Amino acid sequence: MRVFSASLATETNTFAPMPTGLSDFHQRGYYAAGEHPDAMQMYSGPLWAARQRGAEKNWTLLEGMVASAMPGGITTRHGYETLRDELLGDLRAALPVDMVLLGMHGAMVADGYDDCEGDLLTRVRELAGSNAVIGATLDPHCHLSEAMVAQADMLICWKEYPHTDILERALELVDLCVAYKQSGVRPVARVVDTGMISQIHTSSEPARSIVDRIQALEGHDGILSISIAHGFPWGDVPCMGTKVLVYSDARADPDGQRGHALAQRLAGELVSMRVALNPPQPEIDDALAQALSADTGPVVLADGADNSGGGAPGDSTFILRRLFELGIGNACLGPMWDPVAVRLAFMAGQGARLALRVGGKIGPVSGAPIDAVWTVKALRVDMVMTGLGGTPAPLGDCALIESAGVEVVLTTLRGQAFDVDLFTQLGCNPADRKLIIVKSSQHFYASYSKIAAQIIYVSAPGAVPHDLNTLPYRQIRRPKWPFEG
Repeated sequence: MRVFSASLATETNTFAPMPTGLSDFHQRGYYAAGEHPDAMQMYSGPLWAARQRGAEKNWTLLEGMVASAMPGGITTRHGYETLRDELLGDLRAALPVDMVLLGMHGAMVADGYDDCEGDLLTRVRELAGSNAVIGATLDPHCHLSEAMVAQADMLICWKEYPHTDILERALELVDLCVAYKQSGVRPVARVVDTGMISQIHTSSEPARSIVDRIQALEGHDGILSISIAHGFPWGDVPCMGTKVLVYSDARADPDGQRGHALAQRLAGELVSMRVALNPPQPEIDDALAQALSADTGPVVLADGADNSGGGAPGDSTFILRRLFELGIGNACLGPMWDPVAVRLAFMAGQGARLALRVGGKIGPVSGAPIDAVWTVKALRVDMVMTGLGGTPAPLGDCALIESAGVEVVLTTLRGQAFDVDLFTQLGCNPADRKLIIVKSSQHFYASYSKIAAQIIYVSAPGAVPHDLNTLPYRQIRRPKWPFEG
């Protein structure tokens, strides 16, 4: 069997201040056809799974381009079209193929393209033909468009948030696509829109139970796969929202009614728990007071509003400023994106004390820069943090600086906090600090929950605000909760 795999992925915050260009993909994770390394990347799960399954079955593996960029603002037309056409060229060179496996995000928006994945899948279908099986994995923070569902035979969202199941879902995708091609399985897709947008943390209730339940339902009574597309709230496109996708087997469910009924039931459950899924978050001063009153530490404060994983710059200073103004020490914060400050720290050298302007570089969503005298405590060239599913998360050259008992990890590449090795690689043990401030919405949880006495999600200013009603949506379909009841 001839199996083609490739990847093109980023998450687009249409409200974010910085565009995403071709260089962002080459900087973060670009591999030309046939050059993917011997280690899974965040969005190359299908390729990696095809290698594993193909080795067992003597497949002919045809690997195309793999490219991903840190989430950011709208992708440039040149960037998207260049990478799309490269991937399509790789597919054209591989034809004929029996199967196409793609790693995508699902919330990529480019200049002139509200639905990049729908556009890509449509073109892949035109090239591969109707007899090829086309499957893709998606980040659950996707816009599950009609075009995506129509052009693919199988779409599977990662189920966990944090996304700890990248490989598991990729293997599931490959196995279902093989069953479709070789074993007579006939997937029928049914999608139900919940009419809301929600942030679903699967590490806690009530979301934990529903994820466990849908996994128990798969493989029984003709149900092949169930995905909850959480949606990406910071993407202003018509198909934004939380949806349920169910694939049933036409042999057991010829008209798809069983799958549709299940999707409707699960969507209703999500709607009934929408308030519990989105609890209020304290603002900065209240969060700090709550953290300082805790009997034990460390207390983790999650600054999701400046989460680069949601398209924010990663250089906001709002929480850092309050630490200095309130005289709060014994704290560490990261990652703070500031290539200029990193370069100056390297010039000064480890152990140096220097006046340094930190953060606040991009605009109003970043706050004002912090001017202080800092000690350069550690420097590291080309630091790589442990990312989701053990995949690498490059941060570039990094510096650990300290002032008034507050340690800050500065990076030259944008990134969110995934693992505690963000700090430990620079000699800072966050478990010994009273406060740990991470620029992340939820992906920090898998690692930091192991050392945290308490976790507080903070409502702060930024490009990824918790209060969605502050954003000027123009394209989303309404009514939609929480904008309308």
